[in-house]
Amino acid sequence: MQRTSRNYFLTLISILLLGLFLFPIYWMMTTAIKPQSDIFAYPPQLFPARADWSVWQRTISNTNIPRYFLNSAIVGFGTTILTLLLAAPAAYGVAHLPLRGKWVLILVSLSSLMFPVVMLATPLFVIFSRLGLTDNYFGLILANTALALPFALVVLRPFFLTLPKELTEAARIDGCSAWGAFARVMLPLAVPGLVTAAIFTFLFGWNDLVFAVTLTSNDQFRPVTAGLWTFIGRNNTDWNAVMAFSTLAMLPPLLIFLISQRYVISGLTSGAVKS
Repeated sequence: MQRTSRNYFLTLISILLLGLFLFPIYWMMTTAIKPQSDIFAYPPQLFPARADWSVWQRTISNTNIPRYFLNSAIVGFGTTILTLLLAAPAAYGVAHLPLRGKWVLILVSLSSLMFPVVMLATPLFVIFSRLGLTDNYFGLILANTALALPFALVVLRPFFLTLPKELTEAARIDGCSAWGAFARVMLPLAVPGLVTAAIFTFLFGWNDLVFAVTLTSNDQFRPVTAGLWTFIGRNNTDWNAVMAFSTLAMLPPLLIFLISQRYVISGLTSGAVKS
């Protein structure tokens, strides 16, 4: 009986925390269909008294929005590919090869995750502007990779630790080189971990605002986050359009996560029993 009461209590707490987490999303979606007068009503209206769908037509008809989504897709997938190309061999080497100072690399990777992104914005802008990497996709991909690479290394290393070294040794005996054993044997077995790192890396590229605002100045290369920033003016903000655009911007990463959540859960829990 005591255990049942405890389970009910924990379930109630979980529901309350979930509601607290989802409330901003609910507020965003309801604000997208509220008239301007209802948005600024006091007390705030938790449920829309009347729906105004004209904002969706106005938002979708904006000719810059498809460009913003295309730019975010290019930056997100480019960041994912470059990060995995660098992180997968590095994580495998740290996990299986007798490298000197690999704990320093792990410590630096963990420490770098604690730095605020805005600390890197100014020095990267100075460097990239001198190298001609502002207002182009490659500059945004490099900047986001600098943030995503340590995280991907931390995620992939425990996963490679769960794969026995004997597999690599058997592949070497059969005639594979070190790179061949890694590419043909270890990488296919590491698919859940790679997918996990890829999903979160894509989110790094898709959700980035600091680098998107700092390194772009025209709509040709602005991703979704920087495009959303253009709806916010100094004296007046079209909050209906902001919330409608935010709802649209949320859908692609949400769909990707829902499709691949099985791999994400497997990748996050695979290294939990071995360090």
